[in-house]
Amino acid sequence: MPALLIEAQRVAHTVAHGTHGRRRAGPGETFWQFRLYDRNDPATGIDWRRSASSDRLFVREREWEAAHTAWLWIDLSPSMRFRSQLAKTSKESRAVVLALAMTELLARGGERVGLIGGRPYRGRNAARRVAEILMGESGEESFPPSARLSRFSECLLFSDFLEPVAETSARLEEIAAQGVRGHLVEVLDPAEETLPYSGRTEFAASEGRERMIAGRAETLRERYQERLKKHRKDLAAMAERLGWSFIVHHTDRPPEEVVLTLHNRLAGLERDYRYRPPKALAGSVTAASRAP
Repeated sequence: MPALLIEAQRVAHTVAHGTHGRRRAGPGETFWQFRLYDRNDPATGIDWRRSASSDRLFVREREWEAAHTAWLWIDLSPSMRFRSQLAKTSKESRAVVLALAMTELLARGGERVGLIGGRPYRGRNAARRVAEILMGESGEESFPPSARLSRFSECLLFSDFLEPVAETSARLEEIAAQGVRGHLVEVLDPAEETLPYSGRTEFAASEGRERMIAGRAETLRERYQERLKKHRKDLAAMAERLGWSFIVHHTDRPPEEVVLTLHNRLAGLERDYRYRPPKALAGSVTAASRAP
């Protein structure tokens, strides 16, 4: 965990140079910046000391301090420990780095960040506190825990999301119904995307004792990829119905890519907390089998 925290801080530091953050002017006590006086500004807002050093009038702006809360959930179940020869890190390690990097970035912006089911933290030690809690997690559940979350907050969920979509949707419905906006980050190993195996191959389930021997693994590739594509399409449709965002990340790609995308979505998208109850599905949802 210490190594993952250091990696997360490095990623956050890299991404922070390419973002503008979430700060903006508004009611509060903390000084933010000076700007030129506008005729619509009240005279009481003029900073006379700053204006005295120039031939123009300046207004002292304060920072908007209505901080939001971001809730995190990282899937630590056995399937997330998978790592193929195509990647240098496991899905679990990458998910932890992404979550801690987002904690670091959001905390720097004045937001409160915490794990679902726990308490939120703010300030420069937020990522370290979240990491300490993660060290004590058992990690057997493949779904986020049931918990009451503050309305108008946001949640960031990191998982391979390979469980049946119907079961995943039922749990996420509980979160969305509380007026919470969510962001799903599907973390996959590149081998789970391409199924690069050939010849006689034994596949062992990461959760359970199921095993399967394929005489020619390459003959399974096309059907497997079609099923995975259908599974991802159903996940994306579920996220769209809830008004949530959905991102796919592979562990052979730099973590900065998805952190930058996710941070920009939190900073730039207009928040929409309207809950959309599920419509009757036209047919049953078929989930992809877990990758080896």
